[in-house]
Amino acid sequence: MSEEEYETGFLNDLVLLRNDPELIFRVLPLAEAGNPHAQYAMGLIYAEGRGVEQDSIKAYVWLSRAARSGDQEAILLRDMLMNQMSREEIALAQRELSKQAIQ
Repeated sequence: MSEEEYETGFLNDLVLLRNDPELIFRVLPLAEAGNPHAQYAMGLIYAEGRGVEQDSIKAYVWLSRAARSGDQEAILLRDMLMNQMSREEIALAQRELSKQAIQ
C-alpha cells in the first residue's frame, strides 16, 4: 500500500457509511499532522457521530481546518452544519478554532 493510499484509504470506509469506532484512531494522527483529507474525515465523523458521540463543535473545527486547505467538500459540509447550529455553538467552535491557530 502506497503512502497516499494509506493516507486516504479511510475515506473509502466513510463512503460505506460504516460506524467504525476504530476509524478515529487511524484518522486522528493524520488530521493533526495537517492532512486535509483526514481533517475532512474527522469533521464527518463528528458531524454524523460515527464511532463517537455526535459533536457539532468538533465537526465545525475539523471541517474549517480542512476548508483552510481549500477542500470544497469541507466548505460545503461546514456550511450545511452551521445551518443546524445555534449562534452560541458557532461562537464556541470559532473560539476553539482560534485557540488552535495560536498553538
